Amino acid sequence: MGQSFIDQLIINSPYEEPKEHWLYDHQTKLFSRVSGRRPAGYIRASATSKTFDDPGEFHEIPLVNAIRPRIKEWRDQGYPGVTSVTRSLLEHWRNTELREKRLFFCQMEAMETLIWLREAPESAHVGIDIPSDGGAFQRLCSKMATGSGKTIVMAMLIAWQVLNKVTYPQNPRFSKYVLIVAPGLTVRERLQVLMPTGPGNYYEEFEVVPVGLQERLREARVRIRNWQALDWESAEQLVKKRSVDKRGPKSDEAYVREVLGEIAAGRNIVVINDEAHHAWRVNTVAQAKSVNKDELEQATKWIGGLDRIQRARGILTCFDFSATPFSPSGKQNSEEALYSWIVSDFGLNDAIESGLVKTPRVVIRDDGVPDATTYRSKLYHIYPNVADDLNRKAEPQEPLPTLVTQAYYLLAKDWLETRRRWQSTGYPTPPVMITVANRTETAARIEHAFQNDLVLIPEICSADKMLRIDSAVLNQAESQSVIVDTETSTSDEEDKEERPALTRKQQAEWLREQVNTVGQPGKPGEQIQNVISVGMLSEGWDARTVTHIMGLRAFSSQLLCEQVVGRGLRRTSYDVSPESGLFEPEYVNIFGIPFSFLPHESDDSIAPPPPSPKARVEVMPERRAFEITWPNVIRVDHVLRPELTLDLHEVDLISLDASMVPTIVELAPVIDGKPDVARLTEIDLRGLADQFRLQKIVFTVAAQIFEQLRPEDWRGNKQYLLAQIIRIVERFLDSDRIILEPDLFKTSDAHRRILLAVNMSLIVNHIWQAIRFQNAENVVPVFDPPENPLRSTADMPTWYTGKPCHPTTRSQINLCVYDSAWEASEAFKLDHDEHVVAWAKNDHLGFEVSYLYQGVVHKYRPDYLIRLANESMLVLEVKGQLTEQDKAKHAALDEWVKAVNGHGGLGSWRWAVSFNPADLEGLLAQQ
Repeated sequence: MGQSFIDQLIINSPYEEPKEHWLYDHQTKLFSRVSGRRPAGYIRASATSKTFDDPGEFHEIPLVNAIRPRIKEWRDQGYPGVTSVTRSLLEHWRNTELREKRLFFCQMEAMETLIWLREAPESAHVGIDIPSDGGAFQRLCSKMATGSGKTIVMAMLIAWQVLNKVTYPQNPRFSKYVLIVAPGLTVRERLQVLMPTGPGNYYEEFEVVPVGLQERLREARVRIRNWQALDWESAEQLVKKRSVDKRGPKSDEAYVREVLGEIAAGRNIVVINDEAHHAWRVNTVAQAKSVNKDELEQATKWIGGLDRIQRARGILTCFDFSATPFSPSGKQNSEEALYSWIVSDFGLNDAIESGLVKTPRVVIRDDGVPDATTYRSKLYHIYPNVADDLNRKAEPQEPLPTLVTQAYYLLAKDWLETRRRWQSTGYPTPPVMITVANRTETAARIEHAFQNDLVLIPEICSADKMLRIDSAVLNQAESQSVIVDTETSTSDEEDKEERPALTRKQQAEWLREQVNTVGQPGKPGEQIQNVISVGMLSEGWDARTVTHIMGLRAFSSQLLCEQVVGRGLRRTSYDVSPESGLFEPEYVNIFGIPFSFLPHESDDSIAPPPPSPKARVEVMPERRAFEITWPNVIRVDHVLRPELTLDLHEVDLISLDASMVPTIVELAPVIDGKPDVARLTEIDLRGLADQFRLQKIVFTVAAQIFEQLRPEDWRGNKQYLLAQIIRIVERFLDSDRIILEPDLFKTSDAHRRILLAVNMSLIVNHIWQAIRFQNAENVVPVFDPPENPLRSTADMPTWYTGKPCHPTTRSQINLCVYDSAWEASEAFKLDHDEHVVAWAKNDHLGFEVSYLYQGVVHKYRPDYLIRLANESMLVLEVKGQLTEQDKAKHAALDEWVKAVNGHGGLGSWRWAVSFNPADLEGLLAQQ
């Protein structure tokens, strides 16, 4: 009989084959505790899988499910066909009495499967056909959930191969030459534990090799490289570089000697790909077009490098390890194709039910208004609500969007309670909150917010326990040796004189050492508790103390969701409960990552509909006379008068509605793709009311406004500037320009302070904008980049559309694409009106104006750019009726026009709004 909730998530021993699994019935909405092991498979998104009640359809992996019973039978028979060395290893690994650290079932099964494929009698393999990836060497993939111990399996695999080869030198099934390829420097450093004679190696730490065989393992020849080391330049690339070096591209032999180094003398190399979902072969043009350039280059160089090794030395077998072995399918960006050569599978649901990893808990609802489309909490997937604001070149001191600060208040509050629990039990290191941001500028804004206590949880804001990391910056710094003077390399000015400056490479190495040792007592990263990353934590990070994750980037697929969530899945404790024989549950709380089900691929059994014909929209070089240029303004700065004033009657009202603000959030654990709403945990901000003192709010708001003032913006006495701003903030907060809803928040001082505190970013932006508008003596455009301030219609890339469109005559763009009949009418008039010399619809041109609305910076893209007969420029917007948001757009556009006209040398600009097709002629005729 089914049940409406899961009373016990962990139901299997980590050391035995799973005996039960949880199953969710989408029709009855009930969970069932089902006997037997969950079939190997994954969940594919369906047309209706838009809610928590329907995460998608489960699809089995037939090859794995065919192999599993054969492995069990072979195991029960005592492993017939294996060598004596392999038998010794298997007996040693399965010995539970003498081993201090037992191996998990999933580790044993993954290794048994690989051995079975090589050493079991041929009769055992009848009917088992492992597909190729299209290359000349065989690949075998072990799919293992993040945190289930695949690095130990790699050590077992190396020991199995090397010890057999040393013992039986003529046996062609084995090799003592091993190349391990990692996706980056972080993973490469982590894999140093696979060097047999290295310090802290896994062979000794996890008793991988019996005592009698340890000496033979020293004959192993192991090489660990990151994929970038496999890079090479083709003849075409060398021609483009026009280098003075005329030797041409490296031969396969020269290339292999460079890449393999000390193991280049070997033949029939064993290759181990860690995080192997990066190592996919490009088999179709559509597949190549479905990914970005960096991913395509990584995949191409990785597999291409192995192809060269295969040609020069031969690859015995390529063993792939990944929690998410999916590659682009070539259909849609959100669709991934499962590797067809997967031979064993222990997925995330299996790992959760066995207690091997933490259980992810996602936001399912809060007391604010949910997303209008999905009806989910906005904290479930934050980025779409603030994408324009976070996806711009903002300065570090610019306030974060209100929704982001509110999310941090809640997550930091829960982190604080977790830290107190850890401290009470004497745990030596703090819990860790990580943020995965979309770009460097966003990470800098987040760091600034924490360093200046703008999150209002001071315990999480400690600068010396915070790391901001960017993989691109790190990789670049490690390749350089430029001396830099940085405050992070010294503790004070006196030390700065005594201690030599660090090179960028040394700084990068120190930062990476901190990153790699987060949560490890006695190591540089021991006390790190707040990690802010850009692209750094998608994988290869082994911190076990992560308890909270904030996602502030686009998540285009569930594959990416699982990779990021995987950074918080490693457990802090592996102690088995003496009562149950199971691991105790651990959790990681997640904001902003829409994690609900596992990666999926499209259903190939259903023929896709034929594509609709596409029109090619492109620049016509022969129409140079109709080219339109515009200043590429990134922002508008204000030169303010020395004495700041604020006429409150001229300030727009600001409404703070408690229903729009999440103060109570509920999270639920995810199992079998479905959040268990009966096992909720709650975060409640109301308990922090005493910390939100009004004077603290005033000073925090004033300090943020103060930081928005640039030295060139202010000509007054800076000693009194902050005092002026504080007085303005106090007057504003005490005025009738703030409307609090509902009435409880007007009469209750504690509720009022909470509402003000969680809306501080909105208040800062509102007051700052009012100060700028009322006190600006001049407005100055800031260009991006400064040395190239103009953009042009000639820069537009070619694109394709299935929308209605029509050829143009006075535009450098060949077609105008219509979104409405009204636009078609306007375009016709622009092509025929006597006042118009040239025009372009602002579609894929990149002309945009930043504006502020409800505490969030948005991008405004006016409809048309028009050059008139009098050589002036008109920015035209087509609008049926005005909303409050439209007013904010137009105010920003008006400011943009004033700044550009005041700059000089950029022509004469004006803007207008067309409210119906009949008024266009009059707007064009205005001088």
